[in-house]
Amino acid sequence: MPTFDLAKSSLRELNAALHSARPDANDTEWRVLNPRGTHAIAVGLDAPLTVEVDGSVGYYCAGMNKRATVIVNGSAGQGVAENMMSGRVHVKGDASAAAGATACGGLLVIDGNASARCGISLRGLDIVVKGNVGHMSAFMAQAGNLVVLGDAGEHLGDSLYEAHIYVRGTVKSLGTDCIEKVMREEHRSELRRVLDAAGLPEVQPSEFRRFGSARKLYNFHIDNIGAY
Repeated sequence: MPTFDLAKSSLRELNAALHSARPDANDTEWRVLNPRGTHAIAVGLDAPLTVEVDGSVGYYCAGMNKRATVIVNGSAGQGVAENMMSGRVHVKGDASAAAGATACGGLLVIDGNASARCGISLRGLDIVVKGNVGHMSAFMAQAGNLVVLGDAGEHLGDSLYEAHIYVRGTVKSLGTDCIEKVMREEHRSELRRVLDAAGLPEVQPSEFRRFGSARKLYNFHIDNIGAY
């Protein structure tokens, strides 16, 4: 396993090495030491690599990830897994604002809490937060799933499109055009799939409530003019 110590080498050298890694040469498992809150660790990966970071990271860790697995043995700053396309990102601590922003695919698991705007403009990623999420989470989310095992803050799902939100705890308030919806069998199956992918087979879909779009804002109607 290649080991990269950021106390001795630069971030640019690390990311260049990861981008040039050859999976066909068994160069697939990497360990990063002493991240010390450095921004943009393991960004833009496009290979079936596993990168384990021993410590907390700064902004945009694993941004634009494609195919890789990135594990953070600590907490993550703003925008972890931003614009992720596929693969898996696992934060074993807390995540700051905008976790999974604009992400299109793959799985993001946060063992702790996520701050404000988790899943903002979500476009297909599955996000599982084992703790709580902050205000304006899933703001303008278009597709994908936000699964919250704890509580959700104010204005959950504001201006939501077609993403699905599942919350096991309490919701402080719902955002504009976000409503609670019936949990049908297809939603229970979808939630079961996401929970299993996150390594949570013991958590039951029946413990969650589902929230989604009332579909009033993105289909213009003159009766709703006051809400625009």
